[in-house]
Amino acid sequence: MKLLVTGGAGYVGSVCAARLVEAGHEVVVVDDLSTGHADAVPDGCKFVEADIAEAAGDLLAEPFDGVLHFAAKSLVGESMQEPRKYWQGNVLTTLRLLDAMHEHGTPRLVFSSTAATYGEPEEVPITEDAPTRPTNTYGATKLAIDHAITSYATAHGLAATSLRYFNVAGAHGAFGERHAVETHLIPIVLQVALGQREQVQIFGDDWPTEDGTCVRDYIHVTDLADAHLLALQHAKAGEHRIYNLGNGTGFSVKQVIDTCREVTGHPIPAHVAPRRAGDPATLVASSRRAREELEWRPQRADLSVIVRDAWEFTRGRA
Repeated sequence: MKLLVTGGAGYVGSVCAARLVEAGHEVVVVDDLSTGHADAVPDGCKFVEADIAEAAGDLLAEPFDGVLHFAAKSLVGESMQEPRKYWQGNVLTTLRLLDAMHEHGTPRLVFSSTAATYGEPEEVPITEDAPTRPTNTYGATKLAIDHAITSYATAHGLAATSLRYFNVAGAHGAFGERHAVETHLIPIVLQVALGQREQVQIFGDDWPTEDGTCVRDYIHVTDLADAHLLALQHAKAGEHRIYNLGNGTGFSVKQVIDTCREVTGHPIPAHVAPRRAGDPATLVASSRRAREELEWRPQRADLSVIVRDAWEFTRGRA
């Protein structure tokens, strides 16, 4: 298939583009490089540096079999301070992409959504039937996009899939996580191991969990990319399907730090800080529907594998 990958110079987008090329697809990456990196675009992809909101119409004028849409603003804290940036950058941009797809007859869409659409869950693991009550602007914009995709699928026959997930980690060879503003736990802990930070903060050790620290869902970036490829294959015209992707059990902050210590051989000092307002004790997504309908089988679910791959990438770049 000939596929357009938006945000393909970013972390998840670059890994997905690499997996698509490995699977024999023709891939065009479009990215404005506001947070991505030109050298993250995999060999074998055509790269267009542009704002997808402005370039979608021209790009899709040539026939494509589908779009994988990763381009987005994704910092939760920033989304609360600069909401316009997120409603415009995420929602309006996607609406322009959807219009261009409809105009030129692009039949398939896989959207990189988020489990932040659920907010603070009533039950865990979180299923796709859980109430959607996002607690931040970032999650709200992603939920709005999901609603828009449903409308376009119903009205125009688009074959669409949204994939919702929490924490992506690990690396795929030369493609890994390198954000200018790092907010994710595993990269932060590995920065301590590299001497780039003095210590890692644990926000509360008195949560109602087995070891007192928060439990979160982690999924290997390669497994996540593979789910996108499966979503392309299983998409059906006129339907918008939503799948959660997760490990089903979650790992605590303490487990993550201990695993990083084991993998890196570094003591990694940790400091217990007060709880952060709004942090749930446990956030874990159920991937049962994806396993049953997409036949998705994660191959790298072990935390030590996730950390090892992230460490090899991080150390290599350092």
